[in-house]
Amino acid sequence: MPQRASRSDKILLRVQPSLQRVARGALHTLAALAMAATLAQPAQAKQSAQVLPDTLGTIAVQQLPNEAQQTLQRIEAGGPYPYAKDGSRFGNYERILPRRPRGYYREYTVARPGSRNRGAKRIVCGGEQRAANDCYYTEDHYNSFKRIIR
Repeated sequence: MPQRASRSDKILLRVQPSLQRVARGALHTLAALAMAATLAQPAQAKQSAQVLPDTLGTIAVQQLPNEAQQTLQRIEAGGPYPYAKDGSRFGNYERILPRRPRGYYREYTVARPGSRNRGAKRIVCGGEQRAANDCYYTEDHYNSFKRIIR
């Protein structure tokens, strides 16, 4: 003899489809939000990569301080460098310079006469280490850059 459904079973059967609709709606909403967040991030990165390099100033080699000109000559000669960190990879974490593949940029210290530390002045060059074609000068430890024009 078939068993009759209890009252609680009947309520559960009525509630279950509506819970499924709510759960399905919540999943669709979460999926849409995740997709929107994913699509928005590359657009921001693309925008900053296009806008920021246009804000860089320029400076001619002859306008650089003598110490910076000497650093540029050392870079072209392949050294020797006065500081152990010279020639190390520059990460461009500030994203002020044009975006390039990891390892593209190298940093070099602009010596300060009579100073005991490296100071804030640097030259950052990209590409071939001895070519010094894509170089930038900073006086304020990476807060701003000027592209070096030859």
